[in-house]
Amino acid sequence: MTIGIILSLILIGNLYGYALMRSDKRQAQRHRERVPEKKLFLVAFLGGGLGVYRGMKQFHHKTKHTSFRILLPLAVVWNIALYMIILYLFR
Repeated sequence: MTIGIILSLILIGNLYGYALMRSDKRQAQRHRERVPEKKLFLVAFLGGGLGVYRGMKQFHHKTKHTSFRILLPLAVVWNIALYMIILYLFR
C-alpha cells in the first residue's frame, strides 16, 4: 500500500466523520431520526476522530455531553498515534 493511498483513506475517514456530525446536527434540528452516538464514537476511534471532533466544534453539536468532551479528544490522540504507526510501517 502506498503512502498516497493511506493518506487518502485517512482523509476519507475524517471527511465521513465530519459529515456524520453535520448530518446529526441537521437531523436534531428537524426532529428526525438521529445518528447513534455509538456510530459517532466508532467512526472517531477507527480513524475519523479529527473529522468528528472538528464537526462537533464547528456545528456546536454535542458539546455539552461529557462523553463527547472527554472521548473525542482521546480519539484524536489515538488517531494521530495510529496514523504515525501506519505511516511508519508503510514508508
